[in-house]
This record gives sequence, C-alpha cells and structure tokens, in this order.
Amino acid sequence: MFNRFRVEGSYLVKVHKKGLIVTPSEVRRKLGIAPGMKLELLVEGDSLRLLVPRDLRGFFGVDGEKALEVAKLILEERRREREQEVRSGR
Repeated sequence: MFNRFRVEGSYLVKVHKKGLIVTPSEVRRKLGIAPGMKLELLVEGDSLRLLVPRDLRGFFGVDGEKALEVAKLILEERRREREQEVRSGR
C-alpha cells in the first residue's frame, strides 16, 4: 500500500471524517503556514500537491488585506524619506 521506506520529508497523515488532514507542525513551521492561510491544492494524476502562497495576503491569512495596507504605508513613508535624503544631499 505505502512505501515502507518513506522518503525524507514525506509524512503519513490520516484523512478525517469530513476530509480534513492535519499538516504536521514541523512542516507548518518550515513552510511558514499559519492559521487562516489559504493553500492551493493541485491534483496531478493520482497525487496531491499543496502549494504555499508567497504573497502578503497568503502570509497574513485573514489579515492579508490589512497587511497590504500596512506595506503600502511603509513604502510611501520610505519614498518620502528617500526624497528628503536626495534633497538634503545625503
């Protein structure tokens, strides 16, 4: 059924009644998976792949929109600082 000699980085997980699976905490930490994040599930033949998003919305899960607002504010503030540095000759 399964390869008894599992490859490093492979995990055996149980599918629960409602189709839920639990991602091992070691994997969540390594990949930066946080509660509220959305993962992309790909079906490839008889295999599944979960892809972790690499944008701010994904990193911040349900707070993604707020994170984008904060990032825009930080960028705008940095732009103003840079303009001031250029004007002052630094």
